[in-house]
Amino acid sequence: MTADRATTVETPAPGRLAAPPPPRSPWQLFYGGAHRLRRAWYRGRARRLPVPVVSVGNLHWGGAGKTPLVAALAAWLRDRGLAVCVLSRGYRRRGGGVAVVGAGGGPLLPPSRAGDEPVQLAGELPGVAVVVGADRHRAGRHALARLEPRPEVFVLDDGFSHLALGRDLDLLAFPAADPFAGGRLFPGGSLREPLAAAARADAVLLTGATESGPGGAELAVALRPYGFAGPGFASATRAEPARRINGEPLAPGTRVVAAAGIARPETFFAAARGQGLEVAREIAFPDHHGYPPKSLEVLARALAETGAEAVLVTAKDRVKLLGRTDLPLAELPVRAEPEPAFWEWLDARLDALGLAGEAGS
Repeated sequence: MTADRATTVETPAPGRLAAPPPPRSPWQLFYGGAHRLRRAWYRGRARRLPVPVVSVGNLHWGGAGKTPLVAALAAWLRDRGLAVCVLSRGYRRRGGGVAVVGAGGGPLLPPSRAGDEPVQLAGELPGVAVVVGADRHRAGRHALARLEPRPEVFVLDDGFSHLALGRDLDLLAFPAADPFAGGRLFPGGSLREPLAAAARADAVLLTGATESGPGGAELAVALRPYGFAGPGFASATRAEPARRINGEPLAPGTRVVAAAGIARPETFFAAARGQGLEVAREIAFPDHHGYPPKSLEVLARALAETGAEAVLVTAKDRVKLLGRTDLPLAELPVRAEPEPAFWEWLDARLDALGLAGEAGS
């Protein structure tokens, strides 16, 4: 494979999609009931912002391909001629309140103060603002009052379960590798909410979809018994050519130590091998890993023991390592590519919300 070609990040392709029946264990029923009470409490209490809000979220505890989907959506809205602002919680950031991570010209804050994914998005999305805050309504009001240009649309990152903020569109991502997570809630499973919560979504997307696997329409049909009535779309995940931090591409055959602090590191390792890189060692850290000094020592030792030329990391890990180590770093960026039918559907929905932009004018 040549170094100038993007590759599909392969995920285990399940057979015909079929959602599992609702769990019957007392604990699962208890947690499911608690979620229903929470949704009922927020119904009618959610605060709204004066401009449209498009939420991107998932039911899984990580690994749903949400961040690349947020980036793709924000870039598409920007290219439509709209002033876009991403609202994020800023997971594991130090400090409270609202903070502007980026105003369209790159990140203004480090991951420790903003969270790794917001910094990543601010760096990848020129012309798109990123604001963090636990109270997303307050963050949105701050953005409307302080940012120039004033946001015309908000993208609510990881927003499906953030019921305190009203939204105009709810997009829900399901990873093709394990779309239904056995249908079980935490602590017995890896779902944040019951599959029945999908009934609140306007559309569902099967992330990491492949040409040989099930598509978005099959996902939508599988969720019908749970009350979902909207359309489903496929979204492929593409790995861009691996490159050093200075932008120099990594040639096929380059020996690397692959390290990832994400929910599904196996997809990252597979993508690295898919580009013809020689992965001398795989190191999987927990999702949102902060890379303390001991972890940096692990990476340095692996590099020395294997004789690798570089430590290959994800974009989310790169923002936490830059400026903190002299190790030769390289990055394997990924992007989400929803099918064309999704953009057509979204165009129509945004036109109905009055967001004509350049595409609808």
